[in-house]
Amino acid sequence: MLNMAEGIARLGALAESPVVATLARAFADAGFDLAIVGGPVRDALIGRETHDLDFTTDARPDDILRIVTPISRVQWDIGRAFGTIGARVHGEQVEITTYRADSYDGVTRKPTVEFGDTIDDDLLRRDFTVNAMALRVPARTLVDPTGGVEDLVRGVLRTPIDPHVSFGDDPLRMLRAARFASQLGFEVDPVTVDAMTELRRTLEIVSPERIQSEIVRLLATDDPVHGIRLLVETGLMAEFLPEIPALQLEVDEHHHHKDVYEHSLTVLRQAIELETMRNPDAPADVPLRLAALLHDIGKPATRRLEPGGGVTFYHHDITGARLARKRLQALRFDADTIGTVTRLIELHLRFFGYSEGAWTDSAVRRYVRDAGPELERLHILTRADVTTRNVRKAKRLSSAYDDIERRIAELAAQEELESMRPELDGNRIQEVLGITPGREVGEAYRFLLDLRLDEGIVGEAEAERRLREWWAARD
Repeated sequence: MLNMAEGIARLGALAESPVVATLARAFADAGFDLAIVGGPVRDALIGRETHDLDFTTDARPDDILRIVTPISRVQWDIGRAFGTIGARVHGEQVEITTYRADSYDGVTRKPTVEFGDTIDDDLLRRDFTVNAMALRVPARTLVDPTGGVEDLVRGVLRTPIDPHVSFGDDPLRMLRAARFASQLGFEVDPVTVDAMTELRRTLEIVSPERIQSEIVRLLATDDPVHGIRLLVETGLMAEFLPEIPALQLEVDEHHHHKDVYEHSLTVLRQAIELETMRNPDAPADVPLRLAALLHDIGKPATRRLEPGGGVTFYHHDITGARLARKRLQALRFDADTIGTVTRLIELHLRFFGYSEGAWTDSAVRRYVRDAGPELERLHILTRADVTTRNVRKAKRLSSAYDDIERRIAELAAQEELESMRPELDGNRIQEVLGITPGREVGEAYRFLLDLRLDEGIVGEAEAERRLREWWAARD
């Protein structure tokens, strides 16, 4: 429940901070208005930690830069075309933006920018009422023309103006609704939800990079499932990640299998819980969360209905990795993220062979080698992938994974498994076999790596002897 007295006190403390007081005095001395705007005001009112400060002003970009230069250590004007000047004041990063009104022409992917003259008009152009509040400084006057405080109290997301107009100005706001719903734990106003459903196809004018940014921000929240459900229910998810709603496979009375969509959301939630438990101080692991959400997207394409009521999804791991790569590339994700996500999807079933029968040390080594730097993430994803309601089965799988992690740790301690290499390097291979660099050196290297995986450390002399035997046998 929002305590307004405490919220106002927090706003007052924010206004008294050195960075705000310094900026307020500088703009007032120059004859311009200044107000803290948007997220910092919202977060102060509800008691959330306030990060980077955003300000709005009637000053134009050139005036903003002139005012902040004497009071800041560094300035940047990369957002000048949009009316934004950044600076670092008293060690804090701030952004100051001229009153403005963004809009799309319905054809291009970039917003047009027009500067405004009043703070009320500026606030009306913002995405949601809870973000359309400002605190004038140094006067400390709360400006709330659209009922943002009331919506904070109710826990509701609503656009300041008709949602059809607001989303028409910037369709990406529909994705922000899902992100803020998850971030704040709010519900979206039904009229706003209806507009999201009606206007979902307008998302096509938004660049893939901006859509990707919202996906990342949504997945970084404590409970992204809330927002994901909203995107699926409104049809928005189908516009940029259609593989997610496609997980809602039809289940008939003769062929039974678990609900893949609900299973995937459960895996995502469980992965976040494990991630937080194992790495409590680390930032949100978005690649892991992407892999958890997408790990079964190969199932619709590989589903086969078998006689007698069975359902199979053979090779859905490989198919899913291929689909994920294609989709993430289209959304302009970076190569490292794409590599991590696809590798985890490819490997997410590997462990279940272990649970059905003890692996040799060689198999454990190969598991570690194949996972490479993604081993810790694979541990989390594999454990999260157990969603069975059968308590006995869940306990058996958990014990099996406890066992494989124990064996990995033991082998790592014995052999420095993480940096596993053959006992002979490429140069030594060439000396022993009397060959020059080329394909044959690579084949010999792989032979020695398999030897290391299968038998552990055998010693350099024995490795040389086995290498010569292998070389002689290939002729």
